[in-house]
Amino acid sequence: MEQTQATHTPHHAEPALWPAAWAVFRKDMRAELRTRYAINALLLFAVSSVIAISLGVGPIAPLANTDLPMIHAALLWLALLFAAFTGLARAFVQEEESRTALALRLAAPPLAVFVGKLLFNLVLLLALDVVTAPLFVAMLRVRVGNPGLLIALLLAGNLALVASTTLIAAIIARASAKGALFAVLSFPIIIPPMAIAIRGTALALQGETWAGGLGSIQVLLAFTLALVVASLFLFRSVWEA
Repeated sequence: MEQTQATHTPHHAEPALWPAAWAVFRKDMRAELRTRYAINALLLFAVSSVIAISLGVGPIAPLANTDLPMIHAALLWLALLFAAFTGLARAFVQEEESRTALALRLAAPPLAVFVGKLLFNLVLLLALDVVTAPLFVAMLRVRVGNPGLLIALLLAGNLALVASTTLIAAIIARASAKGALFAVLSFPIIIPPMAIAIRGTALALQGETWAGGLGSIQVLLAFTLALVVASLFLFRSVWEA
């Protein structure tokens, strides 16, 4: 009887998904607020990019180019994308460098680690947006026709960007050339949602209605959902390899 009970007793009880994911998120936020490595790198790169673009391009008269909203949208997303790369690539690298990856593997289930890192990256990108987008609009004197649609597209684009890069950050964490490998693996996945985000952002700058920009938001959210589901299936193999 005792042998039968022991057979059905689990070796260890894994913590629930959401509390464990929240704990991983809080741990990363505390570590980031203590060192401010990713935040400082993101903001420094973003501000430098916007200033360089504004000095190089300068304010463009609306009547000088009919493609002006598309140009502004592309420049805005390029500044956000390259700044985001400096922080998103380090989502799992700090665990390997501080030699806490094994402790994290033992303390939290793989899905909780993925969700916690995903939330942390999303918060980093939202902080990046809060600084970069207003600075970009002010320095290049960009006319925003539909601010609400622009904010929704930035949020949907950030979700797609985070969903695209979190699993790749786990893959490259133990590689020697992390930065180059992260860019090589990420760009083929990121290009389609970024193209959609740029087109949608151009519509928002033109003053398009919500009905006109809703298609871009739906495609970005569908892309995010597909990548998150695929990452949830693959992350355990990557994390425990």
